[in-house]
Amino acid sequence: MSETVVVPVLYRVEEAAEAMRISRSVIYELIRSDRLRTVKVGRSRRVPVDALAECVALLAEEAA
Repeated sequence: MSETVVVPVLYRVEEAAEAMRISRSVIYELIRSDRLRTVKVGRSRRVPVDALAECVALLAEEAA
């Protein structure tokens, strides 16, 4: 039997932090400073996968 692999489109904050190799507190600071886009799902905050790449590009611009 073959297993279906589901590719995530939204990450929990903890998963986004792990993917970016930074702490949860840094993720929340990026969210507060509007450098990391999120969506609200019920009472939870989720990070779209493409928002991680946007955030990295923004941070790279800021560092240049």
